[in-house]
Amino acid sequence: MSRWREVKQGKTKRPEAAKENTEGQNTHICAPITVRLKAFLTDTFMITMPVLYIIVYLVMGSREGFKEHLAQGWLYIVFIHMTIVVSLWRFKAQTPGMKAYDLYLVDSGCGKKNPGWIKCFLRYVSMQAAILSVIGILFPLFMQRKEGLQDILSRTCIVHRS
Repeated sequence: MSRWREVKQGKTKRPEAAKENTEGQNTHICAPITVRLKAFLTDTFMITMPVLYIIVYLVMGSREGFKEHLAQGWLYIVFIHMTIVVSLWRFKAQTPGMKAYDLYLVDSGCGKKNPGWIKCFLRYVSMQAAILSVIGILFPLFMQRKEGLQDILSRTCIVHRS
């Protein structure tokens, strides 16, 4: 008898049912690096680019106005971007890019979705630091569970929908 028939007739458990038993435990495996990178790039174009456009052309008036007040403009952009991303992580456990690839942010400590405000903020800040450093970018390549620096520092993880 084929495996499909055994599963269909209820003689063996489905693979998904076996995963449900370990959901409450700390057994989350981070999503593959390539999928997380695709989600990040999608978020860059869906969140960052509109914010950048609004600040440069509507708030600062023009590209020249942005250039004159560069630090102030980038402060606005980073603050608005941080507010949007941290709020989406806190309330929905995913950004638009993460939603496109069925990824969720979970709390590694207790395995639940929607980590708290402090963990989301810490993840955002440490993610920016990881992006700016070479070590932070290469960190997941050397970790066994493929965790990034932001995953370890904030005790969160991006996982596929189960």
